[in-house]
Amino acid sequence: MRPESEAELAEIIRRASGPLAIRGGATHQLPGEGRGTVLETGAITGITLYEPEALTVIAHAGTPLADLQNALAAEGQQLAFEPPCRPGATVGGMVAANASGPRRVLAGACRDALIGLRLVDGTGTVIRNGGRVMKNVTGYDLVKLAAGSRGRLGVLTELAFKTAPKPPASATLRLPHLDAIAAIPALTAALTGPYDVTGAAWHPDHGALIRVEGLEGSVAHRRAALTGRLTGFGEITDGDPGVWLLLCENTHESDADLWRITCRPSEAPSILARLPGRVTLDWGGALIHAELPPGEMPGLPAFSGHAMRIRGAQPAVLPAPDPLVARLDAQIAARFDPRGLFQG
Repeated sequence: MRPESEAELAEIIRRASGPLAIRGGATHQLPGEGRGTVLETGAITGITLYEPEALTVIAHAGTPLADLQNALAAEGQQLAFEPPCRPGATVGGMVAANASGPRRVLAGACRDALIGLRLVDGTGTVIRNGGRVMKNVTGYDLVKLAAGSRGRLGVLTELAFKTAPKPPASATLRLPHLDAIAAIPALTAALTGPYDVTGAAWHPDHGALIRVEGLEGSVAHRRAALTGRLTGFGEITDGDPGVWLLLCENTHESDADLWRITCRPSEAPSILARLPGRVTLDWGGALIHAELPPGEMPGLPAFSGHAMRIRGAQPAVLPAPDPLVARLDAQIAARFDPRGLFQG
């Protein structure tokens, strides 16, 4: 099913008698997630309002993310959280996955830039941010709940974002001789200083990477100050600015399963010690992507975050959700989707 308007979408949901699988560009969908009759959102597309002077843009959920980014770039603007823009990615899928790139360390996540939405819930009711809200959802912060919900609360139809100016200058420092574990203290040193770092990562082909952006004079000053702070960690060279796209999109070709692990940077070394395959680090070590043989589960130590298999035959999450959190999640999902249409 491929509705061409929000009204048609709402009618389909009201008449649905079984599970629905929401699909935009299918770039962030977990294996096995959303089983049921496919409900495509790609026809509900287009930028409905863009006010560059107000740093505000509104777009339908099926809008290709590349189209939105191109429209912003034409006005010298961007989505500050640097979302991955894989082929086929849509604005709704980006929000449903809370997809955020390297610049999250300074700019925040997708949910932090999201300022409004329209959503069709499991009863076929259109919920508007700041408008008429059903009694059974009053009190919920829908913007925060919808970002990262992966479609469990309903079908997003329209999203509003605050935008940001594109920085005129950028510099990337590279520490090529640090391995992943040794990179953590260097990334921490960069992030905990007054440098406004917009990227702190490690890539197996590039080493540790630190980025600063802004006005040309400011970038030059902060680059020099960072070089002085990091000299104790080894050789420092200029990095390839294109590496941030590699980290953002994480499209390394491999038959291995890919795991996404979030943790405190201080926990990363003990986690990395248990991962024998290829890894990349982002967010100063708070985000780890690790490749493992197909079907293998990582033997991770106790840590504060979670791990998800995002590429592979079977979905998996470690550790199991806290029972209280799982119960709250289920209660919220039931408020928006009482028939369980989107819980497949």
